[in-house]
This record gives sequence, structure tokens and C-alpha cells, in this order.
Amino acid sequence: MSPRRWTGLIAVSLAAVATADAPVAVPIPPFSAMAPGAPVPPWRIAGLPRQTLPMTRFDIASSPGANALRVSADASYGNLVLDTPRGAATQALMLRWSWSLERGLATSDLSRKDGDDVPLKVCALFDMPLDGLPLAERLRVRAARALSGEHLPAATLCYVWDRLLPVGARVPNAVSARVQYLVVSSGPARPGQWLRLERSLADDFRQSFGHEVQGVPPLLAIAVGADADNTRGNSQGWVGDITLSP
Repeated sequence: MSPRRWTGLIAVSLAAVATADAPVAVPIPPFSAMAPGAPVPPWRIAGLPRQTLPMTRFDIASSPGANALRVSADASYGNLVLDTPRGAATQALMLRWSWSLERGLATSDLSRKDGDDVPLKVCALFDMPLDGLPLAERLRVRAARALSGEHLPAATLCYVWDRLLPVGARVPNAVSARVQYLVVSSGPARPGQWLRLERSLADDFRQSFGHEVQGVPPLLAIAVGADADNTRGNSQGWVGDITLSP
């Protein structure tokens, strides 16, 4: 499907989000409908502010059954981001996707700053108000927004594949508590094996950030990524179509 058509669909959904009483699906362009090569807009690649590291590579390629997103990290950092309609509600929405890990990271360890890398992640970025944060955290978020020139989220929940931690483990990012990891796949790579996952965004947000804010804030974006900048390793995985619907 063409980028222009997806832009139109997102505009229509924005109006639906603003007027509908019941939860509505957030449109997410499927990777399986894209031609081989670079992912097309409205997907966009984003890195760290003033990033000098290599960028994680994202490309659409053929995998068994359908085209999918190939995610390749090599001592790199990067995310593929889809901005969601402003005010997109997350109540009663389920995030669903599939992925396959072809090659994992040999020395990653989310409990340490020098091991804080993941070979696959799907993240939800929330527009959480800063009022409930400690003063130091509020200042950090505001400084990061000023440095990047973007409205960076105050709460990011990342579903990750980790080689050490068991499924269900929740850990903060080693650098910032504004990012919380939830392990949904664990262990070594399983080349050729696809895993299907389904998560309640609202439930997972409450368990990770519910102590800081009442209610579940609107969604800012969905992101896919991998990073190997701390371990200097390399990994490769695949992500299938992502949906966010009641």
C-alpha cells in the first residue's frame, strides 16, 4: 500500500480517536505489504540526540511466508518509529506482533550498563505528564527534549528478547528509568522459528509506571529496534506485522 494512502488512513483514524466512544484500532502500516528495500513512510528511522554511533539497519526482505522487517545491529543503535495519531487512547487495546531471532547478542546483560543491549524490541512511547515524576527526573526529561528538539516521551515500555532474564521479568533501562523493559521472549536465537505475541498496553503500563501516574496516558508512537552499542556485538532478527486493536 502506498505511503500516501497510509497517511490518509491515519488522518481518518485521528478523527475517529477523537470522536469514538469505544476504543478504535491504531493504523500500523504492515511490513508484509511493503516492497523489499527501505521501510516506507510514515515509518521513520530515529537515533539518539547527536548520535555518532552507527545506526541499526532496517530493511524489508523476504522471509518464509511473507515480507518482513529485518533488524540488524552491529555495535549500533537505532529505532524504526511510527508516530501515532495525537490522543490515541490505549485503554482496551492489544499490541500484537510476531518476531524471529536469527542471531542474538553473546554478552548482553540488562542488569549492567555495559551490557544494556537487546537484539529485538517493540516499544510503546507514552505521552505521560511530568507532574508525578521526581524533580530530578522532570529536569532530565526537559533537558533531553531541549537537546533533541523533539517531544520525547516521559514513559517508554519496551517488550524485549533477552538471553538471560526469564519471560515476565521487568527491569529499568540501565541509563534511564524513563524506559522500562519487559521480557517477552528469552534465551538464545531460534533461527527460522517465529513467535507470536500479544500484550495489553494498559495493563503493562500500569505495572511499569502506575506508581507515578493515575490512568494510562495517550500513545505517542510505536517503535521497533535493536542495539549493540554497549556490548559491541552484532545481531539479526525479523519482525512481522504489528497491530494495535481492541
